[in-house]
Amino acid sequence: MKTINRNEPLVRITRRDEASFIQKSITVFIAVLCALLVSALFINFVTKLDPISVYVSMFKGAFGTSRRAWITIRDTCLLLLISVSLSPAFRMRFWNCGAEGQVLVGGLTTAAFMIYCGDKIPTVLLLLLMIVVSAIAGGLWAFLPGYFKAKYDTNETLFTLMMNYVAIQIVEFFVDFWDKKQSHSVGIINMKTKGGWFPEIFGQQYTLNILIVLIITVFIYIYMRYSKHGYEGAVVGESVATAYYAGINVPRVIRDNVLLSGAIAGIAGFVEVAGISHTISRQTSGGRGFTAIIVCWLAKFSPFAMIAISAFIVFLDKGAAQIASDFGLNEYASNIITGIILFFILSTEFFNNYKISFAHNRKEGE
Repeated sequence: MKTINRNEPLVRITRRDEASFIQKSITVFIAVLCALLVSALFINFVTKLDPISVYVSMFKGAFGTSRRAWITIRDTCLLLLISVSLSPAFRMRFWNCGAEGQVLVGGLTTAAFMIYCGDKIPTVLLLLLMIVVSAIAGGLWAFLPGYFKAKYDTNETLFTLMMNYVAIQIVEFFVDFWDKKQSHSVGIINMKTKGGWFPEIFGQQYTLNILIVLIITVFIYIYMRYSKHGYEGAVVGESVATAYYAGINVPRVIRDNVLLSGAIAGIAGFVEVAGISHTISRQTSGGRGFTAIIVCWLAKFSPFAMIAISAFIVFLDKGAAQIASDFGLNEYASNIITGIILFFILSTEFFNNYKISFAHNRKEGE
């Protein structure tokens, strides 16, 4: 019989080799099952409701009608686009926490062109112009912290976070400047003429949203996987010293990738203003810039993996709102259910990267 060393720890956590796709999928599947079980216990013991009915209500909230399904797809696309925008920066360990501000300045630029040019320029030309200027605005907003990081090695997390608050104040200023009714809102821009609005394609309002997001998602995947700049960004993320040794111009790589990251976030602001809300306010980004950080991290910076994760998070958000409405729960109870599920999903990161061994099961020499 095997004897256990008294000085040996009962539980040991060690780093495991890179998990395969199948292993990761199984881990996520088990985590979702555990999350549903714990959520069911919470629902049954705290709210006294039937868990199955609650889960059915969540599904109806996201896909119960054709309109709800399209809104879910629309919101998924916007979250996906913001998440994809973070990939080039995050992959080189530049923690861009300023997507909120970059979306806002992109949306603000779009709103300005809709207000001043909406009735003067044909819609197709105006849309092309707005997507370019929103990308430039978002890119320049991100370029500033990227420049200081590359030149002075400043803390990009704090810098980009503070840029969010500056962007909010700029948006507030222009909202009050454009507000003619003193209502602290610009209202729906060009409601009658729909100048600068996304046109319907194949009879659907959000078709162009989907096309833009899919094109950019594929572009970022190709950029990071096959382009020279994408490869250099990955090397910088792994080791700055190695990048310098390989002859890579690290400051230029940082500036270029951060500029690209901000430009795509600016386009997300364009999609939100011209393709969804048709207005601008401090709530235009809606906290998606911070949610996108979770999506990007869970997806390991993979644009295609972000599609599933973005869809799942939007589904949880819509489902939480629906069960709050159907069963009279306050928003805190529904958010607890969402939080439980997200907690278990996030925990898969630990089990994919580490393994737990117990003393009585440990092999000799392990």
